[in-house]
Amino acid sequence: MPSFEQARATILEHVTVLGAESATVLGCVGRVLAADLTAPWDMPRWDNSAMDGYAVHAADCPAPAGLRLTGFIPAGGGAPEPLARGTAAKILTGAPMPAGADAVVPVENAEEREGAVLCQGPVRAGANVRRCGEDFRAGEPLLRAGTVIGPAEVCVLASFSRVTIPVVRRARVAILSSGDELVEPGQPLAPGKIYDANGLGIAAAVSQVGGEPVLLGIARDDPASMRKLLAEGLLADALVTTAGVSAGDRDFTREVLQDLSVQQVFWKVDIKPGRPTAFAMHGPRPVFSLPGNPVSALLMFEQFVRPALLKMMGHAELLRPVARAVLQDDYRKKPGRVDLVRVRLARREGTLLAWVAGNQETGILKTSLQADGIAVIPADRGPLAAGAPVEGQLLRAGMELRGDPA
Repeated sequence: MPSFEQARATILEHVTVLGAESATVLGCVGRVLAADLTAPWDMPRWDNSAMDGYAVHAADCPAPAGLRLTGFIPAGGGAPEPLARGTAAKILTGAPMPAGADAVVPVENAEEREGAVLCQGPVRAGANVRRCGEDFRAGEPLLRAGTVIGPAEVCVLASFSRVTIPVVRRARVAILSSGDELVEPGQPLAPGKIYDANGLGIAAAVSQVGGEPVLLGIARDDPASMRKLLAEGLLADALVTTAGVSAGDRDFTREVLQDLSVQQVFWKVDIKPGRPTAFAMHGPRPVFSLPGNPVSALLMFEQFVRPALLKMMGHAELLRPVARAVLQDDYRKKPGRVDLVRVRLARREGTLLAWVAGNQETGILKTSLQADGIAVIPADRGPLAAGAPVEGQLLRAGMELRGDPA
């Protein structure tokens, strides 16, 4: 039975990056670029005005009698005529600079009067001019392989008319719930039955990380039912099962996976909650068998499946950011294994504080709604008193925390 750290390291050693595919730029947001891209031309492609104003020769300003106004250069109007000395041309933002002009006087720093332009003071050569190639030069690296595509990257790509780009494939993740007691949400509920929360919950987690969930449905507690659905799931890039992996009379998942030539890597992890978690490989495909309790299943997805899927989809940052916090409650713990504690977080006078987020029993879903992070309590630590330092995984982007608990 590996430790928490050993289990995650083992998983990441086994999974590999998926292949590449071509996708539309807008469809690539959040995905990872699969190849280096270079600039096909200079950007900007020509010198252009950075402001609405007047194109001038800087050496002509200020002229006592003003500069004769000779033309108007709009954006998108084509190449303008060269600008003679002692003259100015009205120009709009983004319009190409006329040959000879080396500066733009903003409209607020000039005055038109009887066909002439009066500048309010000296003008520096290059003022308010965007030079050809000052952003990118032709052949210069544009984006490197491994870049996660976001709004800024889309703007750059669109500027160079890249409508499709090569990105790492999204992982297709098959998801299987198991148990005779489970019913699909939306169906009538008979006595003794419960709705399957794991299927949709794990699918949501897969979608959030950028994968493509494939819901297989519910396998009943018999090997034949499980075999059919597991065989289908093994065609995906990864398979996640929930329940049926403990040592009960109807826990057949490991047995059936073995019959399907899935090679077990480890079974059980020295962790609380989530001890009955298994990891296996079917060729290049990882197989994760998570506990049946929804809280444990989501926690184990967060710790083990999420980093693996991120690696498969080309990401370099695989783990949540971690911050040191000061515990504000006592926490009972026995030494011997890692505890994952759902916590609420808040900053006070520059210090990150952590409160145990409600009942930590794995049957309590409400606590997951209240949590901003997960405190990872090392195996060698025993009971913690308020004021103890803890390391917390941050679940909320940008530390948008809920504040002190009421």
